[in-house]
Amino acid sequence: MSPTVSVLVRNRDFRNLFLAELVVFGSDWFVMVPLLVLLPKLTGSGVWGALVLAVDTGTLALMLPYTGTIADRFDRRKIMMAANLAALAGILLLLGVRSAGSAWLALVSIAAVAVAKAFYSPAAQAALPNVLDPDELAAGNAIAGSAWGTMTVVGASLGGMLSAAAGPYVSFWVAAGSLALAVGLAALIRRPLQAERDPDRPTPRTWPAIREALRYIGHQPRVLGLVTVKSAVGLGNGVLTVFPLLAGVYGVGALGTGLLFASRGAGALVGPILMRRVLTNRAWLLPGLALSMSLYGLAYLGTSVASWFPLVLALVFVAHFGGGSNWVLSNFALQGEVPDRLRGRVFATDMMLATLAISVSQLVVALVVDAVSERTVLAGCGLVTLVYAVGWRFATRRLSLTDSAVDPDPAPAR
Repeated sequence: MSPTVSVLVRNRDFRNLFLAELVVFGSDWFVMVPLLVLLPKLTGSGVWGALVLAVDTGTLALMLPYTGTIADRFDRRKIMMAANLAALAGILLLLGVRSAGSAWLALVSIAAVAVAKAFYSPAAQAALPNVLDPDELAAGNAIAGSAWGTMTVVGASLGGMLSAAAGPYVSFWVAAGSLALAVGLAALIRRPLQAERDPDRPTPRTWPAIREALRYIGHQPRVLGLVTVKSAVGLGNGVLTVFPLLAGVYGVGALGTGLLFASRGAGALVGPILMRRVLTNRAWLLPGLALSMSLYGLAYLGTSVASWFPLVLALVFVAHFGGGSNWVLSNFALQGEVPDRLRGRVFATDMMLATLAISVSQLVVALVVDAVSERTVLAGCGLVTLVYAVGWRFATRRLSLTDSAVDPDPAPAR
């Protein structure tokens, strides 16, 4: 039995955490794909879809500095369960989006779901090493890194097909039910999801805790390099805004939109699984990160000139093979660098920078999407990511992850 399969079979707590992640990520796509198709139909404009994506990522980014401190102070299992219940309530608001006049309700709903995700994500990511034994870390990270891609394939494909066959509102109900299931899976986890806290060294309150984490990142060049790496793909993420419009250009509608998102997810699924061998060789991590960013940028430059829809799907797969690899490599490297008591805040900062980059990209695209062609957007986003990748590699060329972490457990803020 391969190590990747073995850790799922042997480790019940990891399996429940992984399955909960699958369900949460899947529910996202049962919401987003139908909504991105629905809003242009109701409003006659691509701007609303771009605004939904920007609200999603922007709200997440604004909340993460605070929610990261919560993940380091309170029971991560309870945080995950409460966040999923709140997201469920937010999704039910989408049932009221029935006309151009009620399109604003989609922004309120997605903002509420994003707040819930901001609490869920740092808690889930910081909890991962606590449900894995040391010899399971590489395989466990490869599996966990594939969760998002797996459910993007399933959620985006089924979300597109279900929306085309039964309408978007059925998809919204499926997403709500999925989140209820995720709450039950999190309740089954038995291992503590954080290391035992030293009573003489309590986690500081919100603002001192945020300052402590930022000071730690600023004094650790390797950590600073790792928390900035996801921004490359983030700055190219405005391409998602034109997926429904691109499907329209090729005449493939909601099903084509689902296939584009599914190709994205398939790449993000395969990338982390194939990168498992890189995770066992720390000398390969930084070069691998630079190559994964570059692959994303080059693939979207290719997509901008492709004229055959199956080739577009293949290039989207390649781009997100690079993006998924980038995600799992940086997460694994950060887990080896950051102590548990700071991990929630450092991962929150990592996610905040990535989501801010995504928000910037999507807002820029929202400003130009009705004035320029879809191909121009694809080319621009791909070029931005490629330039960032080259600059990041130049800035980190003297760093190495082969020796032990420096100052792994700094003194807390006062």
